[in-house]
Amino acid sequence: MKHILGLILMVFSFSLGFTQSDNNPAIWTYEAEKISDTEYNLIFRADIHEGWHIYSQFTDENGSLPSEFTFQKAGEDYELVGTTTESETLTEYSDIFEVDETFFKEKAVFTQKIKLLNPEVNQITVDLFYQICKEVCIPKDEIFHISLTGEELVIAEQTVDQRSLDMSAALLLDLKNKELLVNGDKNAVNEKSGLWTIFVLGFLGGLIALLTPCVFPMIPLTVSFFTKQGANRSKGIANALLYGFFIVLIYFLLSLPFHLFDSVDSQILNTIATNVWLNLFFFLIFIFFAFSFFGYYELTLPSSWANKMDSASSKVGGAFGIFFMAVTLAIVSFSCTGPILGGLLGSTALAEGDVATNLSMGMIGFGVALALPFGLFALFPTWLNSLPKSGGWMTTVKVTLGFLELVLAFKFLSNADLVGNWGIFKREIFLGIWILLFVLLSLYLFGIFRFPHDGPKQRLSVGRKVTAVLSTAFAIYLVLGLTKTTDLKLLSGFPPPHFYSIFETESDCPLGIDCFKDFDKGIAHAKQLNKPVLLDFTGWACVNCRKMEETVWSEPDIYPILKEEYVLISLYIDDRKELPAEEQFDFKYESGRVKKINTVGEKWGTFQTLNFNAASQPYYVIMSPDLEILNTAVQYTDRDTYKEWLKKGVSNFKELGQLK
Repeated sequence: MKHILGLILMVFSFSLGFTQSDNNPAIWTYEAEKISDTEYNLIFRADIHEGWHIYSQFTDENGSLPSEFTFQKAGEDYELVGTTTESETLTEYSDIFEVDETFFKEKAVFTQKIKLLNPEVNQITVDLFYQICKEVCIPKDEIFHISLTGEELVIAEQTVDQRSLDMSAALLLDLKNKELLVNGDKNAVNEKSGLWTIFVLGFLGGLIALLTPCVFPMIPLTVSFFTKQGANRSKGIANALLYGFFIVLIYFLLSLPFHLFDSVDSQILNTIATNVWLNLFFFLIFIFFAFSFFGYYELTLPSSWANKMDSASSKVGGAFGIFFMAVTLAIVSFSCTGPILGGLLGSTALAEGDVATNLSMGMIGFGVALALPFGLFALFPTWLNSLPKSGGWMTTVKVTLGFLELVLAFKFLSNADLVGNWGIFKREIFLGIWILLFVLLSLYLFGIFRFPHDGPKQRLSVGRKVTAVLSTAFAIYLVLGLTKTTDLKLLSGFPPPHFYSIFETESDCPLGIDCFKDFDKGIAHAKQLNKPVLLDFTGWACVNCRKMEETVWSEPDIYPILKEEYVLISLYIDDRKELPAEEQFDFKYESGRVKKINTVGEKWGTFQTLNFNAASQPYYVIMSPDLEILNTAVQYTDRDTYKEWLKKGVSNFKELGQLK
């Protein structure tokens, strides 16, 4: 949890434009001070740059994150004598957390006394997690390798035992005709079109944000400021356009920290997106966002941030002053834009592909929508007269968004249930909750009940009535899906799969097709039947996997091919079920890094990366039981392409049999 919070704080640090020198605001040194032959003081010193501070280990647990030391092999090679002591600290009351916080400025010294249990130990490894702050906070991890003798340290290479080497080797397949896999991306749905879809979703989110009480009233005020303050009209227009550009830039900068994942384990984004606890975290966050839109409380960033940005804009002037004005807009509008941006983050986590790139495109789209009116109204100021007046309709927009936040929240809860194999949040329960939410939305829009921040009761507008009718129609559509009157193809991928039902089903495989969830068992069955294998890398929380199964596999001219011509092996990359103890092992990459394979999903994710150099789902491979690749690999694709791909695989398998 602390690293999730740290990541959120990192996002805001980028938005405030830290310089390169701020990337390393604390310089650490460390040493081992010998007391006796078996006792040492481990001393850690930090020189902290001006304006920054590091939190104590003992700061209030309800405030910022405390410093935390982890002494590796403590209790085995040595024991800790007492607690880790600290140098002099400062204490101040935090308006944000409403607690007294304890921290260091300029210098920090930590000391831990140890007593050796193994006299042959000559080095100690210590991990430190801490938070360093200057207006915003950056989480940091430091690893200290400390020599007790003063000799040069030898950092031990990570090794694995022979059993792990044997089990790792068993994952590597002796694939024939493997070069065909390189061309597989040609059959995938165009990635650029997917990015443009994310951009459009972000743009729509920005348009919705424009209609909220935090943003809408600022449009005429800001445009009038630029058109009146400029030396001439053209200068005012140029400033307004520059203001719009900076809005787009700021929201793009918010996505940059997520690109840090590009250099880590290929499965890390999948692991994050399908992590049970992170999905539960998102569920709670979206519930929190929803009730803020319902008017029970208001989300705001520290007012000091907005005040400082506003002050900077007036002092600096010129382009930099306009930039700080844009930052001020982003901060003061956070109570309305924050939940929408959270929804955008959640949507990109649910989408397939590069999460960081998706998020950047969505953020750019969001920023463009927010910036658009400032540019247009600066060019055509008379249009300001046509803007509707602020009023109760904006409250209706916020409440509607609150219900949509709840809808998305339960998607994350469903992901956690699927990945965790809880068997609680079945398809019928999921649809029932969605039906209830859209019925409640309809009742609210029709004026049957109200929320605390609603104004005086007024006559229902045409727009509100139309939205209520659409919400009711969608609830009826969900009811038809619940009663299996319709297949809900418009929602393919969002509800749990059909076989994840409270009623008994013939199979726990997609569409009732016989499938294997273990590669070796599936290959053995294919050899018995002399059929080609369809290797399906999928996931419980994979939206595009469900879309393929429910809109492509279910087609009457494709389903029989899958059921009769192939042996289906479905490997779930996000399955968090623990492997039996005898099947768990350590996998060593070529880089030397060791990864523990403890769950079913970790095993098949490593298997996919190792053999097919791919980490996305869905990912489909056709092969013979003798491991000969029969066609290019495909991913999320259209019906006709997939049908021809399957038929080509069957044809190539028959030709292979004739040659043999």
